Formats: sequence, structure tokens, C-alpha cells
Amino acid sequence: MSMTPEKKKELDQLCLKFRQILIETLHDIQTGHPGGSLSVMEILTDLFFNDANISPENAGSPDRDKIILCKGHAAPALYLNLAEKGFFPMEEMKTLRQINSRLQGHPCSKDTPGVEVSSGPLGAGYPVALGISLADRMDGRDSYTYAILGDGEIQEGVVWEAAENANKQKVDHLITIVDWNGVQLDGTNEEIMPLGDLQGKWKAFGYNVIECDGHDVASVSAAIAEAKQTKGQPTVILAHTVKGKGVSFMEGKSAWHGKAIDDASYEQAMKELGGAQ
Repeated sequence: MSMTPEKKKELDQLCLKFRQILIETLHDIQTGHPGGSLSVMEILTDLFFNDANISPENAGSPDRDKIILCKGHAAPALYLNLAEKGFFPMEEMKTLRQINSRLQGHPCSKDTPGVEVSSGPLGAGYPVALGISLADRMDGRDSYTYAILGDGEIQEGVVWEAAENANKQKVDHLITIVDWNGVQLDGTNEEIMPLGDLQGKWKAFGYNVIECDGHDVASVSAAIAEAKQTKGQPTVILAHTVKGKGVSFMEGKSAWHGKAIDDASYEQAMKELGGAQ
């Protein structure tokens, strides 16, 4: 079933709201990762508010879906969705990356409601996602595990070790989404470590490969629906995105991977996003 125009409008408005709060929050605390948080926004928002079966009410249920942000530096985007979903107050975003806050720079499952897996070391979250999906299958559950990887992150060898195993185990309830924005911490993927034929690589590892517009919630949702129709093999969704999406001077720029937002940049960004200044 395709996404209705009403639902798309609702999710688009949420993404805009999240972008405004993100810029304001990172400006206020003068730390954090704006670029990768902005690029993954539609992916996370579609999952939390449309496609994944997860909420504070079923957080303790083993039958819930699991959303795992393997690219842990995009934690602000994850926290915004969790707060809006009701896992904790949105007001708590003001404590991001502060001492004794539950909202640290990378997700921590020990203290933060709604965080499934502690992530930060790139690549480390993906094998855990595979293990969770296998455990659910062994226990006879029909839930899905969604693992969100960065394209720079998949330069890590451990990702491909897990991919080999996912193929061997024919884990069709593991849906992998690559936030494919083409830019990592120090430059473009091509400059740092070319990814080559990314579609061909995943296919060679036995994956069903789907591509989508990672900034169109309807396109993301359609890709997830297609992935769920695939049986007997894992699926990867290559989501075409733009690092820093929504803020013109951040878009496609590696400098904004983890750069503090100064006053002038804040004012321009909020003007572009239509937020209060």
C-alpha cells in the first residue's frame, strides 16, 4: 500500500521540525554531528512514525521491531524521533552530550529509553543487528530488525563479515538501510576509500538490493514494503541522500560532519528552515 498524501505531509512536517530543533540544539551546545544527522532524518522518521512497530508502550515486548542506528554519531536524529515518540521529553534534548545526560554523543542502550544497541565504533552495530534478527527468528517471532549504516561505515571489514553470515543464514527479517550520502568525516567516499560498485558488492554477498530516494519518506516506505516481500535472503536498501540535507551551505560538505555551528551559520540555517531566530 502506497503512502497517502496526508501521511507524507505529516512526516515531512516532522522532518522539518526535527531539523529546526537539531540546528538549535547543536548551536546551543557547540558540539555534535549535524551533517550525518540531517542526511538520515527521513529514514529514521519513516521508520518510527510509519513502518516500524515500536513505541514506548511495546518497548518491553520481545515482539517489537528493532531500529539500530549503527552510524551512532547521528544520535541527535535518533533522539529527536524517540522524544517525539514519547520515550522521553523533547525538553531533554537540551542536555545532549552533557555530563550525566542520558543523551550522549553516541547512543547508549544502558541509560537511554528506546535505544536498542549502544553504537559508535563504526561497523560494530551491524553484527549485533544480525544477532538480534537471528534470535527473533529462533524464538518464532515475526518482528523486523532495521539496521542503518553510513556509507563511510561500510568501509569497515566487520560489516562484510556480518553480511556473509546474514546471507548464509538467509535472514529475511533483517532490513539494512545504507545512508548513501557520498561524504564521510574527512572528505568524499571517492577521496577517502572508493566504494566502487556498491550495488554489485551487496549482490555478490547474496543480498536483495533496492535503491530509493532517502529524502522522500514515500520512497523509503515503498522500499521497505518491497524488502518485506523478499523471502529467503537479506535485503539492503541503498538510500540516496545528501549530507547536511536541508541547509544549503552544509549540503555535501565533509566539514560539517562534526563541526560546531557558529552564530552566523545558525542564523542562516534557521532562516532556510523557517525556524525561529
